[in-house]
Amino acid sequence: MALKLLSFLATSLLLLFVCSLPSPALSREIKGVKPKHKPFGFLQNLVGCQKGDTVEGLRQLKQYLHRFGYLQSYSPSLEGTSRDDNFDHLLESAIRTYQLNYNLNVSGKLDARTVEQMMKPRCGVPDIINGTTSMNSGKSHHSRPASVHVVLHYTVNQGRRKWGKTQLTYAFLNSGDRLRSITADAFRKWSAVTKFSFQEIESLESSDIKIGFYAGDHGDGKPFDGPGGTLAHSFYPTVGQFHLDKEESWSTNPNMKEFDLESVAVHEIGHLLGLGHSSVAEAIMYSGIPTGVVKRELHQDDIDGIRDLYDL
Repeated sequence: MALKLLSFLATSLLLLFVCSLPSPALSREIKGVKPKHKPFGFLQNLVGCQKGDTVEGLRQLKQYLHRFGYLQSYSPSLEGTSRDDNFDHLLESAIRTYQLNYNLNVSGKLDARTVEQMMKPRCGVPDIINGTTSMNSGKSHHSRPASVHVVLHYTVNQGRRKWGKTQLTYAFLNSGDRLRSITADAFRKWSAVTKFSFQEIESLESSDIKIGFYAGDHGDGKPFDGPGGTLAHSFYPTVGQFHLDKEESWSTNPNMKEFDLESVAVHEIGHLLGLGHSSVAEAIMYSGIPTGVVKRELHQDDIDGIRDLYDL
């Protein structure tokens, strides 16, 4: 009898000890290791949504489309209300424009291919800026604003802002030899097809172009969102700011979990010179690039765009 009692007490104490241990998720939080963040991961739960639906997560989709210029009427004051999760006609119209720009079936519905495209890591520069339609949707003669100049697939910035000189300087806020060498190669790609020359200088303050790695909110109104979201962004002439998300996995010889640094640099320099995004997937100025992909050479669409902007 005494032996059975001791066995029961031992089993009870063991169960009490096991139940008191923190869960694996909690242990990660205690150690300061958080679950992997996927900025665009919410989209995978929205496949199949269409006009008339009310689905949790549509609020985040509206924020996404507002961020990249497709939903100008989105009001942040509505965040958290039931109206935010309604699939209304404005959202349908924004999705149709997105589908047109990315050569998808234009249905206004969140089909699997549209969601797959939206989830891809991309440049943080909007596809549509200040209501100016860009990419494929800018080719509509009935809806294209007069301020949009579109030839073939490429786009140039609203107002055709451009540099008034051909000799530009650049400097780094924070960099190593790797970034300096890669950036020099990226600038040479654009020099080869234009009249521009680029020179690195030490003074960040006096340089035309300022380059650096940043994380999260870094003071320009365009916060980075962590690994796998927006990779980098830059500004049209003559602001001269080029920012990379330092939380991404960057490489000069990327594996399937890393982004090619030079490919992204060549793209962002295109924005610095005045080009918008292209609807041609092979072009440097296409908005997204997956991990493991190397795309460093200018496409004819990129060349046509920069030469048109600068009348070359």
